[in-house]
Amino acid sequence: MIYLARSAPADLIWTPDKPLDALPACSTVIALWGVTSGTAEELAQNTALARQSLELARACGAKRVLHFSSAAVYGPGSNMHESKEPAPVTAYGHAKLAMEAEIAGFPAEGIHHCCLRLANVVGADSLAPALRPSPRPLSLDRFGNGDGPMRSYIAPGDLARVLIAMAQLPPHALPDTLNVTSPKPIAMAALADAAGRNIDWQDAPETAIQTVTLDGTRLERLLPGIIDFTTARWMVANWQQLEAAK
Repeated sequence: MIYLARSAPADLIWTPDKPLDALPACSTVIALWGVTSGTAEELAQNTALARQSLELARACGAKRVLHFSSAAVYGPGSNMHESKEPAPVTAYGHAKLAMEAEIAGFPAEGIHHCCLRLANVVGADSLAPALRPSPRPLSLDRFGNGDGPMRSYIAPGDLARVLIAMAQLPPHALPDTLNVTSPKPIAMAALADAAGRNIDWQDAPETAIQTVTLDGTRLERLLPGIIDFTTARWMVANWQQLEAAK
């Protein structure tokens, strides 16, 4: 495994303006890069980065490319399967769906592409900064049923295992799209509790989305038993352990 990035720490420092022929051969490109916020023009860089991933795969002789998409392509809903018609409601979701459409049009040339529709990653989503120790309480929306937001999550350790395992599958076994998620939805309040954070509840605005959860059966069929951390407490512990090891 070779970690390539724009800046240290990394095994190789590389930016898209540098020659591709300086890169080593590999069997899989895992495209971790992406733009999560900004203007429509800035978010459109997700599509440009997907094209760059294809060029990387060609230059390195890779037969698989794993692209990071997002649960945001679906919009709100519960237990959403990969076959569900996408209906994004955010600019980020629309940008990732446009990226997926671009990837679907890539030429058939022996390179297999899989768009990973990621659940929220513990420690890397919008809630993450609030999970760190602080004397101030964490703010969460409370909806009409008295509950807070519910999301599909995955622990960082589980995500790493999924990526490594997918890089070892026969290229033809990769689906076009794959939900990458723990099998059980997680309440954000449960994550706050697991992190030892107090909650300051506020009434949810009309624009707030209470539930975005994914169906993980395709992942389980593809990689049986790959998910280890299925509760908020285990997920937060895994994240904190990895943070402490940095």
